[in-house]
Amino acid sequence: MQIGGFDMKRPVMLAPMEEVSDRSFRKICKRFGADVVYTEFISAEALRRQVDKSFRKMEFDPDEAPVVVQIFGNSEDAMAEAAAIAADVRPAWIDINFGCPAKKVAGKGAGAALLKEPEKMAAITAAVVKAVPVPVTVKTRLGWDRESINILDIIPRLEDAGIQALAIHGRTRSEMYRGVADWDWIARVKERATVPVIANGDIWCAADAREMYRHTGADAIMIGRGAIGNPFIFRQTKELLDHGRISSQPDFHDRIEVAIEHLRLSVHYKGERYGTLEMRRHYATYLKGLPKVSKVRDKLVREDSWQQVIEILRAYEEECEGYEREGKIRDYAEFLNDHSKRLVLR
Repeated sequence: MQIGGFDMKRPVMLAPMEEVSDRSFRKICKRFGADVVYTEFISAEALRRQVDKSFRKMEFDPDEAPVVVQIFGNSEDAMAEAAAIAADVRPAWIDINFGCPAKKVAGKGAGAALLKEPEKMAAITAAVVKAVPVPVTVKTRLGWDRESINILDIIPRLEDAGIQALAIHGRTRSEMYRGVADWDWIARVKERATVPVIANGDIWCAADAREMYRHTGADAIMIGRGAIGNPFIFRQTKELLDHGRISSQPDFHDRIEVAIEHLRLSVHYKGERYGTLEMRRHYATYLKGLPKVSKVRDKLVREDSWQQVIEILRAYEEECEGYEREGKIRDYAEFLNDHSKRLVLR
């Protein structure tokens, strides 16, 4: 798959996720093998108004590259101006968010709401392409709801506007994240598109990633929620795709160690207060499935000191060693398989 000057074979990407794909998490996912990482999605209006928080979302280090900046908005002028601002940080490319189903985005006429206005989608895309010297891509969904799936009609409009790739999530806006992503529709998108297609939706483990490639014929895959608390999925996916097997599974030591690394990075980039507070949403996923985890999780989300959080995690690690000797800790691969909607269906 080629986008601009980037030529990649079966790339595995980290999806843009608000309050998740920040600098600290991107670094961790990159270390575990993510080929491309996306920023959190950024408001075009906020960039125009020079909002500091939005500019901080675009900060990245060379070891994260290639990094994609994603922007959203519902005005041609605002999106073009924001794209030009984003281009100044020299991302690999700029992605337009036409897929976010959240009320705070779609409810304001941006994100997935623009699936109801294909002509406006195309106009915004053309304006962004014209405004920047870097490649432009789009991430979107199948349509507004199951009764109005219109992605096949939208594809040629976006291609004519100048996009260099299309990421498609296999749900409609009305489905939010419920049910199971429709990979058959992603395959139809791949058949229709002339630009590379990036498949997204319900990749919960490496086996899902391999099946997504097989089922859809996509040029790349993008992992979102399946990477939260499980950045190991990138390394495992690459191993499975390249060698047909996974060499190792993370144990509770690995999961706790990465959670601590994530916390340290969060504090480094956001300061002690915000770095500690914003990590609270991640502990449940890092520790998911371990014995008696609810008690330790309750302690973690109440603790304001990041040093104390590390002490709690280290104490729980020792506790887990006892559970392991008693045979109370499940193999992580078995746990992931049980939680993969795709594997359950197969």
